[in-house]
Amino acid sequence: MDLTSALRQLPPDPRVLVSGNHATPWHTLGLVDAGLDSYRLWALNGQRGLPDREGVVLETSFVGPGMRRSPRLSYVPSRLSLVPLLLGTAQVPDLVVVHTTRPRGGKVSLGIEVNVLPAAIDAVRRRGGLVVAQVNDRLPWTFGDAEVDLDLIDVLVEADEPLPVPAHAPIDETAARIGALVAERVPDGATLQAGIGAVPDATMHGLVDRRGLRVWTEMFSDSVLALEKAGALDRSTPLAASFLFGSEELMEWVDGNERVRMMRTEIANDPARISANPSMVSVNTALQVDLFGQANASRISARIHSGFGGQTDFVVGALHSPGGQALIALRSWHPRADVSTIVPMVEEPVTSFQMSAVVTEQGVAEMFGRDQTAQATNLIEHAAHPDVRDELREEGVELGLLPGLG
Repeated sequence: MDLTSALRQLPPDPRVLVSGNHATPWHTLGLVDAGLDSYRLWALNGQRGLPDREGVVLETSFVGPGMRRSPRLSYVPSRLSLVPLLLGTAQVPDLVVVHTTRPRGGKVSLGIEVNVLPAAIDAVRRRGGLVVAQVNDRLPWTFGDAEVDLDLIDVLVEADEPLPVPAHAPIDETAARIGALVAERVPDGATLQAGIGAVPDATMHGLVDRRGLRVWTEMFSDSVLALEKAGALDRSTPLAASFLFGSEELMEWVDGNERVRMMRTEIANDPARISANPSMVSVNTALQVDLFGQANASRISARIHSGFGGQTDFVVGALHSPGGQALIALRSWHPRADVSTIVPMVEEPVTSFQMSAVVTEQGVAEMFGRDQTAQATNLIEHAAHPDVRDELREEGVELGLLPGLG
């Protein structure tokens, strides 16, 4: 069967699920878009370049830059750990388009993006739908849930494409300070949820002298490779992740590397499995944190900006881990909006709460196990920017969190 024949078999206005994040098979997606007048395009953290035209509805549970502010966006709130359930029930795809390696031994590898794709393939096969794979020789072969039996794929489309690489984000003084404060809390033998960006990179730079570190995360990038080079990682324990994004050097390192085990989302983001890791240190960020210890990481002016993602999964999992910590790390002052990120009460829907501590360049506000007065006081004195502390104290009194000033 070829792609044209496959598209003819689809029902009217089909749901097409495509590899998201930084593994979109652009060539094949372009062919699908040209072959369908109308369809629903489901992508997780869809990047710029997704078809966004009349006739296309953009569906997701985590909004990426290729969907953000689109009038055709259909956002379905869901914790990332529950998206596989969503795809098997309320939003079953008719066509799944994945990005894979060339077949080897009756299998292909999903390479850098596993995530919800195995669940989507399971769901579409149960429905009797189709799976199309774009074969790209530039994708690294990764193991674990990345490996897919070739007989689950109906159409192979050969198209080599370069993989995107992260833009270099210099670590400024503020990010370096936050990263150093986070790193101070990470002991030898801890398990890391590693992200990408200036603060996670700064944190990793501060961990090169640790030993026996483990990785259990949604994604990792070059900062984990830096820890490997420094001898900081426990080489007897696999590095567990659900998707990857990084340099050509990182891709070469993970290619055929049996220590890197790619996991499907319902495993990677299962709070119970996360909690089974020793000293799990989860580092996430937010747009705002309020004096009640509530974090908004999803919405700006009530409009969806991203989604729950895995933050709620990892906050819960890390808190239940023996010796675990769930940290929210952010700048005390938002440079573009020119406002404090520590606020009296978030005006947007809450993404997560009950973190271990909030870390800014001002310091560390201990949260878990403190009463509400101590939490609010710690946020004001140790995390908030000095320019807003007096105002926050006044608001704290009005909210009944702090004793009266008179």
